Amino acid sequence: MVSTTTADIPAAESSETELAIGGMTCASCAARIEKKLNRMDGVTATVNYATEKARISFGADTEVADLVAVVEKTGYTALPVPRAAPAPPPSAAWEAEAEASDQAGAVAGAGEARAVGEAAETGSPASPDALRQRLLVSAVLSLPVVLLAMVPALQFDNWPWLSLTLAAPVVVWGGLPFHRATWTNLRHGAATMDTLVSIGTLAAFGWSLWALFFGDAGMPGMRHGFDLTVSRADAASTIYLEVASGVITFILLGRYLEARSKRKAGSALRALMHLGAKDVAVLRDGTEVRVPVGRLVVGDRFLVRPGEKIATDGTVVEGSSAVDASMLTGESVPVDVTLGDPVTGATLNAGGRLVVEATRVGADTQLARMAKLVEDAQNGKAAAQRLADRISAVFVPVVLLLALGTLVTWLLLTDDATAAFTAAVAVLIIACPCALGLATPTALMVGTGRGAQLGILIRGPEVLETTRRVDTIVLDKTGTVTTGRMTLLTVHTAQGTTETDVLRLAGALEHASEHPIAQAVATGALQRTGAPLPTAEDFINAPGLGVRGTVEGHQVLAGRPKLLSDAGIELPRGLAAAMTAAAEQGRTAIAVAWDGEARAVLEVADAIKDSSAAAVAELRALGLRPVLLTGDNRAVADAVARATGIDEVYAEVLPEEKVDVIRRLQAEGRSVAMVGDGVNDAAALATADLGLAMGTGTDAAIEASDLTLVRGDLKVAADAIRLSRRTLATIRGNLFWAFGYNVAALPLAAFGLLNPMIAGAAMAFSSVFVVTNSLRLRSFT
Repeated sequence: MVSTTTADIPAAESSETELAIGGMTCASCAARIEKKLNRMDGVTATVNYATEKARISFGADTEVADLVAVVEKTGYTALPVPRAAPAPPPSAAWEAEAEASDQAGAVAGAGEARAVGEAAETGSPASPDALRQRLLVSAVLSLPVVLLAMVPALQFDNWPWLSLTLAAPVVVWGGLPFHRATWTNLRHGAATMDTLVSIGTLAAFGWSLWALFFGDAGMPGMRHGFDLTVSRADAASTIYLEVASGVITFILLGRYLEARSKRKAGSALRALMHLGAKDVAVLRDGTEVRVPVGRLVVGDRFLVRPGEKIATDGTVVEGSSAVDASMLTGESVPVDVTLGDPVTGATLNAGGRLVVEATRVGADTQLARMAKLVEDAQNGKAAAQRLADRISAVFVPVVLLLALGTLVTWLLLTDDATAAFTAAVAVLIIACPCALGLATPTALMVGTGRGAQLGILIRGPEVLETTRRVDTIVLDKTGTVTTGRMTLLTVHTAQGTTETDVLRLAGALEHASEHPIAQAVATGALQRTGAPLPTAEDFINAPGLGVRGTVEGHQVLAGRPKLLSDAGIELPRGLAAAMTAAAEQGRTAIAVAWDGEARAVLEVADAIKDSSAAAVAELRALGLRPVLLTGDNRAVADAVARATGIDEVYAEVLPEEKVDVIRRLQAEGRSVAMVGDGVNDAAALATADLGLAMGTGTDAAIEASDLTLVRGDLKVAADAIRLSRRTLATIRGNLFWAFGYNVAALPLAAFGLLNPMIAGAAMAFSSVFVVTNSLRLRSFT
């Protein structure tokens, strides 16, 4: 066992830490460590068997060294998981940052190496390579032993002695992880799954030694039958070498398959953590310098060539390109970026050359925050798993008593020592509660990992329970159902006027204004004409009315009808009707005139996202009642609701009133989910039973939410709820199997209906079944 001294442990800077736990072999190990930690004053701990980590909150009077000491006193190892340091200020010397980063990496690497080394020693599922070697040797030696015991035709005169020669290394060396863990736990007054395996196999091996050396089993010519149930035979001539070696081999196989499956289950998170670029071309004093990403500081400008990953979150300060963000958001269509647009670290530059100014580095980047959210979720426990953990903690002592009771009862009722022993060993081996401990964490690991690949971040297991209950989903309009920015939607032209002329002249005039509506017109004109806009001269802004100026020799006006009427220009009947229709739909209408004649009406509005209507339909299909919530006027809200198929609308709601709407719906007996993206949505997201934040929104909204949708697409909300419900269903299925298996198998073993070797195989594959069932979540689409 590796011992950790106080000097090895950094002083606690916060009241929360994470420890990598070594030596756990089953759920009861995790439950025992958790129980010991929670007995400390001011300590709240959660120990996860699948992730092999402990998440601990503690008070000011407790040090990390105290926590490690308690874990080691319990018989396991603990190493503090290094945390990423916050980004230094731009003025900090980047050389110092580089040195600190390198040191942090060395600490992390050392910690990981020590954890893996310990895992290899204890036979932990964290070391599949060590398990594989032990399994292969044990399997090669055990196979002849099992065949000789099961097929009497293969038995020759001295076959029991060959079986002993082959089985002994399997029991002693192959089963060493179980025996070592049992001894360690016994020294601390505890019993785990390893205790059951060790006692069962050593008892079978010890009985065989007695029968061979002091009974009749070693006599030349002795023959031995094999039954799937308890057999009645002379105790002195019965050996259980196939049970001792076979059970150990089966359980090693189960552990190995479990370890591989768990590694697959966590692959999504590991892939997420390794998505980022490793080095970056930083521009320092006009010179390009290639440095590790860890040396970047906020304010640095760095170069991103086509095909390279963007090193960290930042803003484009030079160039334009298309950025592929599929690895973070699951969205396969590249997004065009240009001067002033934000970009996210770990995304791929699929087009032109970019110069980006870093705005977030290290633990503050979106990638790091995503990884942290996913890891936090995987470390959590659902209510059902907490019950399973409590059962696992007392299960082993109960099984030991049950095995003893089975032995005594069989002896009293049948006076058959062989049958009594066989039934008792079967009880010991069949009863392992390992599947209980894996039921929730493996499903969580796979579900949250798959979610991260699809741009869905699940905050914790309690969120899964909530997604099953919600029946109403409140959708904030701006930025959620709509794009959140004004867009040119429609152009109505007068007779004899072309749309191209209107867009060129009106776009040029509006381009000189910074008003959001003017910018929407200018942007729409650029996109629709595909040509540069001319320059406006003599530009005048008439507050509250519009703008005027000269474009290509034409006197152009754009704004409210009053701006035109003040200039003696009247709207023809067709354009006036277009103005009225736009107002009824909640859109902003802009009248355009030049050279003393009204030429067009432009409609501008916050455009509905292309996927919103389909998303609302998907939410309805999930049994959710959609509600639109907005601070906009009733006409705008009703228009958006009609376009997306929403029947219930709350309009003209002030930001502070959004919480009141959520509470009113809850008071009606509804379980409410809410989707939002702004600062003014944060309180409502926190009040809702389930909060879903658009990852394109503000930090406040994301922090207040239960689910974060990295992509700004409402359809992802439906995907998130489906994935959460699927993950919850998988957890429940796992727990049902694990509980049902133990409930059904124990009586079978106690009544003598299971051979111990068959029991060992069934127990090993129950854990494999649970993990494999969880891995099906990887195919969620």
